[in-house]
Amino acid sequence: MDRMYRVLGFWTGIFAIMLYLGDMEKTALLFLGQTGFFILLSYLKLSERMYMYVFAAYLTVFMCGFTYYTMFLMPPGGGLG
Repeated sequence: MDRMYRVLGFWTGIFAIMLYLGDMEKTALLFLGQTGFFILLSYLKLSERMYMYVFAAYLTVFMCGFTYYTMFLMPPGGGLG
């Protein structure tokens, strides 16, 4: 299970690089933080159950943040116009 967190870290790192190259610095920093989180977590040698709990908590926090952003911060119409 720890290797899967390294895979998540790898892909979030790739996203961070691509976002930075696309001039989206704030989002790139967010993904860079996630990369560090996943890589650090992968070396803690937790039990598989604990890795699942951490991933469930991560998904919960993501969904709460995403819902808050889309409901209260995102401009109506997706920013078109």
